[in-house]
Amino acid sequence: MSHEGIATRSVMRSVAFLGASALAVSVLAGCSDPDPAGKPLAGQDIAPAGRAEIADGGTLHWAVDAVPETLNTFQSDADTTTTRIAQATLPSMFRFDAAGRPERNPAYLESAKVVETEPKQVVLYKLNQQAVWSDGREIGAADFAAQWRALSGKDSAYWTARNAGYDRIEKIQRGDNDLEVRVTFGQPYADWRSLFSPLYPKEVMGTPDSFNDGARRKLKVSAGPFVLKSIDRKAGEVLLTRNPRWWGERAKLNEIVLRAVPRDERAAALAAGDLDLAEVDPAAAKRIALAAPPRPQSPSAGGSATPLMGPERRTLTTAQKRDKARFRGFEVRKSLEPAYTQLALNGGEGPLADERVRRGVARALDREKLAKLVLSPLGLPAEPVGSHLALSGQAAYADNSGAIGGQDTAEAQALLADAGWVPGGPVEERKKGEKAAGSEADKSKKGSGSEKSEKKAEKKADKESGKESGKKSDKDAEKESGKKDSAKDSEGGDDGAYIVGEDNKADGDEGEHLAQDGKQYGSKQLQQGGVPGAYAPQGTAAPAGAAVRPLAKDGKALTLRFVVPEGEGSQSLRTVADRIAIMLERVGIRTVISKVSDESYFKDHIASGQYDLALYSWPTSAYPATDARPIYAKPVPAADGSLNVEQNYTRVGTDQVDQLFDQAVATLDESESRSLIRKADSRIWAAAGSIPLYQRPQLTAARTNIANAGAFGFGTPLYEDMGFLKKGSGAPAPSSQR
Repeated sequence: MSHEGIATRSVMRSVAFLGASALAVSVLAGCSDPDPAGKPLAGQDIAPAGRAEIADGGTLHWAVDAVPETLNTFQSDADTTTTRIAQATLPSMFRFDAAGRPERNPAYLESAKVVETEPKQVVLYKLNQQAVWSDGREIGAADFAAQWRALSGKDSAYWTARNAGYDRIEKIQRGDNDLEVRVTFGQPYADWRSLFSPLYPKEVMGTPDSFNDGARRKLKVSAGPFVLKSIDRKAGEVLLTRNPRWWGERAKLNEIVLRAVPRDERAAALAAGDLDLAEVDPAAAKRIALAAPPRPQSPSAGGSATPLMGPERRTLTTAQKRDKARFRGFEVRKSLEPAYTQLALNGGEGPLADERVRRGVARALDREKLAKLVLSPLGLPAEPVGSHLALSGQAAYADNSGAIGGQDTAEAQALLADAGWVPGGPVEERKKGEKAAGSEADKSKKGSGSEKSEKKAEKKADKESGKESGKKSDKDAEKESGKKDSAKDSEGGDDGAYIVGEDNKADGDEGEHLAQDGKQYGSKQLQQGGVPGAYAPQGTAAPAGAAVRPLAKDGKALTLRFVVPEGEGSQSLRTVADRIAIMLERVGIRTVISKVSDESYFKDHIASGQYDLALYSWPTSAYPATDARPIYAKPVPAADGSLNVEQNYTRVGTDQVDQLFDQAVATLDESESRSLIRKADSRIWAAAGSIPLYQRPQLTAARTNIANAGAFGFGTPLYEDMGFLKKGSGAPAPSSQR
């Protein structure tokens, strides 16, 4: 997790996601820059408007992936809808600004600061004197203490998904009055702002029974601009209504209906008037964008308001004209999610257990081309991600990718040769019935198929896309490209696998248009979120004959198993895998693309280590010292002899990275803590267990008269400010008023 900013941290924390001499450059190479964090590549795109411009009343119908199984964000099966409900109905001491940095939430806090560091760290919270629960009781120290006890990890009767930070608290006391809460830490904790967001009432946190079961299906007591009115699981709807006891700015909307709609059905639901706001995939976004005239760049959107690349409006097909009429009154708001897509390299066993091989793979990748391929057609900034632990604009960000270096074929081959993998080495004959693990026939005579394939994909990716998207019904048009892609994939080998370099598909129809998966692998399982996974042009075919002789060692070719999901909504993951396979083939690495069911992709392959290469997404956090540590911690043997990997599914870690995380989380000097995080990231790059590729796009279809909602980017939504513009603005009336 995740597309509402605050969900990023929830996703990362809900999972149950070399020596210094090896570094190519120092992590602090950019120290001359006063702020290496920079600015977000794309800002929020939410159609901002003042409250005076927004009508009172109305119902906002907002698409979600599912009705949540639990309303308790601290349980392992919480999802992104759980987070959305918590944002609207519960206190958060800190929220995120447009750059993804924590800021005090004035609705609940007058102040919060470290008032003592010796002998113990003490944080003093001064609460807003108007802050009350929906039953009229003041929010106070008893609520803080109950949440600490539940999440401290000391009582196993509480079924918690996480306790990071809470386990460092020694005691919680009332301050000089009822509005003050003193939190004393037994160990210094740099990320103290991450705590008590959200804050649940003591009625939920007070006992194991109320924690485990009481808040799964209902919230009897809340304290936000909205309250939970009802959950209709049969209809797939959650109803939020105005909180009559809310002390802040009165919510503009009467109601928010969170409606579960599958992603491939959202365009049809929007056209039918059943939804007002929905995150959509790029194919649907381009169809919807036809209905809205190009917008001037919004001050809040930064560089994200450039038009979606799509059909030329003056030469629309009949079907596209029909789409233009069907989606009249809607527009697409876009930004970049606080999450990135990565290539994971399983260092637990096989060739990738050798760091030199992992680094060789990393040096073979052209991350700039991948970012351009995915993001440029959407009119979004196409820059590769330079950090595992933060994104541009977040406080801890710095581009540390220089620790491993950019694309360099010669250097990649040198690293592989140093590990003993040499071109054209003898390869043992495979046994009868054994599938090929690399090219055994000399297919180099077919020509440089990989170069031809990549150039053709790049050329088509730069063209306008989706020209035929309107030829079918809403649902058929969105699925058609997935069917073509699936058919192409299945041609390459038996049982959903094909060997890159051993087929003749370089002349296929590559890069036709972008598509966005309906799943984020490493999300529901990492998750509290159902944000989409990887993004890339659909239809990229496996390349033709090998351009470089395959590498071999000890009679075996260097062939890596690239696991991808086979579902209809995952065609873009397969396309990204195919493009990466082309790049690896250029240095002599063969890949077997292995398609597996969506249901087993993460659980049976990623989490269990049954892969060599895989693509999945990680959210970033404003608190990387806390939230990212389990993702990169060095795996350790468990008592039963198994390997405890926590969230480190690449199984690559070092003692030094662990030590840097430990130092960063215990350092109260914010500048020093950020420096330690950047050093840790530089060493994570050098170990090459995972390669960040690009920040994921966020595309939201919205009625043109909806204000203060859309593509939130890093920022936390302000639910009380969302609403429909007053009549006379020229925008169509909301569905609830038609």
